[in-house]
Amino acid sequence: MAIQALRYQTILAAMLLAGTSSALAVPSDLAAVVEKARATFNVPGMAVAVIKDGKVVFEQGFGQRAVNDARKVDAHTMFCIASNTKSVTATAMAMLVDEGKLHMDDRVVDHLPWFAMAEPYATRETRLRDILAHRSGLGSHAGDLLFLPATSYNTREVVEHLRYLPLSTGFRDSFAYENIMYAVATLIVEQASGQSYGDFIRERIFKPLGMTESRMDATELKPGDNVVMGNFPEADGSLMPVAPLAWKNNPGAAGIYSSVHDMALWARMQLDEGRLPAGSKPGRLFSAQAQQQMFTVVTPIDIDSAPVPALQAAQPNAFGYAEGWFVSDFRGHRLVWHTGGFPGQVSEVTLVPDRHLAIVVLTNQESEDAFNAITEHVIDDDLGVAPTDWVEAYAQRVALHETALRKKDKAIEATRDTSVKPALPLGDYAGTYRDSWYGDVAVTLDHGALHAYFTRSSRMTGTLNPWHGDTFALKLDDRQLHADALATFKLDASHHVVGMALQRASARSAAAYDYQDLDLKRVSP
Repeated sequence: MAIQALRYQTILAAMLLAGTSSALAVPSDLAAVVEKARATFNVPGMAVAVIKDGKVVFEQGFGQRAVNDARKVDAHTMFCIASNTKSVTATAMAMLVDEGKLHMDDRVVDHLPWFAMAEPYATRETRLRDILAHRSGLGSHAGDLLFLPATSYNTREVVEHLRYLPLSTGFRDSFAYENIMYAVATLIVEQASGQSYGDFIRERIFKPLGMTESRMDATELKPGDNVVMGNFPEADGSLMPVAPLAWKNNPGAAGIYSSVHDMALWARMQLDEGRLPAGSKPGRLFSAQAQQQMFTVVTPIDIDSAPVPALQAAQPNAFGYAEGWFVSDFRGHRLVWHTGGFPGQVSEVTLVPDRHLAIVVLTNQESEDAFNAITEHVIDDDLGVAPTDWVEAYAQRVALHETALRKKDKAIEATRDTSVKPALPLGDYAGTYRDSWYGDVAVTLDHGALHAYFTRSSRMTGTLNPWHGDTFALKLDDRQLHADALATFKLDASHHVVGMALQRASARSAAAYDYQDLDLKRVSP
């Protein structure tokens, strides 16, 4: 989500041709492989595009818009591209660099004088390149509760709360994927351009590219729009439809909705170093030099071992994050790519620059394995190597991962013992609990039960049910959030409640629900 899925994490009947050429081939079995991936990974709908040598050679939708919506997905159906938005933000900044309004070595405080992080050195030394490259020193998904689900904070307020988020490592020490620094990037784009982030992206990127089927976020969708609904995979294998989500206070990190037709235009432009089709004005969005900088690794990323032997061939030799893009290799060829994940939807855009090849896969379920299998099948075919059954290989990874999830959830469940009663009457746990970076969580006693209210997010309400002693299970009222928590109240030596700690109640909950970073102190009874 901005909820993020990584490629290497233990990670033609209706074909539309743009300028048909016998030399511009796609795998003859591509449609069949997509359908196999949909069936294997339980994905209701997908859209796939392939760009080769400057032409869109495949552009097609598959399946249906949601598990409970049989309307067909086509090439013009909009999906949430989620964190693929980060490459759009990086492109916007590259354009402003070309115009002399920014330089990637500028300090953030030179543009936002009020900017501050928890460590003075990080405040002083954070450069524009740092905010795009996930090397801030913050922990993974730090601060995501400020915008997931929607809160009442605006973008500036989100960034102002950075000063209260402790660094988990040294500044620039290592890679940790987070979203909040892209809220900083959002404000930088606005400050340098004199436009709102949304207006800049619409006018300076979407319009020149002809991306008429793209929206800044879910709030711009209209009744009758050709758009999917996300589908969340439950533990029993069933799917639950998930309503659209918008990050109005962090648009630079995630949230864009787009069709595979529009994303093909985007990928083709990236392959062509910012050039627009002949006759377009302007002739290009950014310079070749700007793209080279965007595609150069800034932050190295550790490479995990292959989760199953069948995926060994997909292991990279090098892996890192550039400016809004991941960079790795596959069978000796450099890949520049990004993925995106929002509740019920994941996507991937992959560029293979030396092959003049790009693949876009949009889905309405949370299976990174599906888009990886399709992408790697297309690359194999382009390289002319012996085909690998990537769907089967990733199915093996899914089975292993599912076993691990069940084991973790079983271990969490084993901590429940309702025979161990709370130390205090329920009313003694009621009160307001405050975290310096998030704000207040209110706990009330109503009709004999404890209830929690995250005061900055109207969707984050729920009931606290006994779990074990002073630990309660927080069951959220909104079942589409899939973010239940375990709440443990902290007592002092006098048996007065002084605080509350939260953790995710299931291994299936997204890392974006960063409850573990909250330090909730009781401020009123």
